[in-house]
Amino acid sequence: MTATGAPAVGVPLQAHLCARRDEGHKLLVPYVTGGIDGDWVDLVRAFADAGADAIEIGLPFSDPVMDGPTIQEASQRALQRGTTPRSILADLRGADVGVPLVVMTYANIAHQAGWERFANDLAGAGITGAILPDLPLEESGPWEAAASAAGVDAVLLAAPVTPDERLAELGRRSRGFLYAVTVMGVTGARTSLSDAAAVLARRCKASTDLPVLLGFGVSTPAQAGELAAHGDGVIVASALMRLVLDGAMPADVARLVADLRTGLD
Repeated sequence: MTATGAPAVGVPLQAHLCARRDEGHKLLVPYVTGGIDGDWVDLVRAFADAGADAIEIGLPFSDPVMDGPTIQEASQRALQRGTTPRSILADLRGADVGVPLVVMTYANIAHQAGWERFANDLAGAGITGAILPDLPLEESGPWEAAASAAGVDAVLLAAPVTPDERLAELGRRSRGFLYAVTVMGVTGARTSLSDAAAVLARRCKASTDLPVLLGFGVSTPAQAGELAAHGDGVIVASALMRLVLDGAMPADVARLVADLRTGLD
């Protein structure tokens, strides 16, 4: 999976997000499925220009367990184009978007490459954070160590049903930010937000000094503002990828990112 060429220099995830939060900003992290189309890196640049604080990039996987129908469709489209983790990292090497890049993928991809190799390949492409949502905390130690050694923040996830003791450990061990999953289920845009989101946000913030970002179901500027009031910011994925799948141009998709930025500000 090794990418070629000179290593890219990435923007440190944790330092950047903490600085933005401490300046009084709510944080916005939009998502792009890597390789969804030939212009996908233009989406990354457009999202950064529209006010993203970091950008989450999905490495498509053929058997996702946490992705809803929209992200599954986006991943399938990317895979049908011949997209691979290596091709995505190669595309990102020259992106230089000015905000941190965070990959989201499944543990099988990282494990097949080897924890150290995977982490070093990410760092070489200028990626400074990674989320492996299906890697249990009990098995995450070797990955966290490899990521730390490579300068990649291993972002961990908390859910509404996470017990207090486990949440405290997640808060101690996560790097970059703590990802608060607001609903039990798969990703996807929703018309309303769960009341459990506010409770989870408060519990997460009590467990860590890292930024707490809430995701799963955020699709409108109003929802982003409502949810971010309880935490430090939001992650938005399905609503953006739905536009791409429906044929929207990068500038049109970035308009929603700009509207989300306005909803947070």
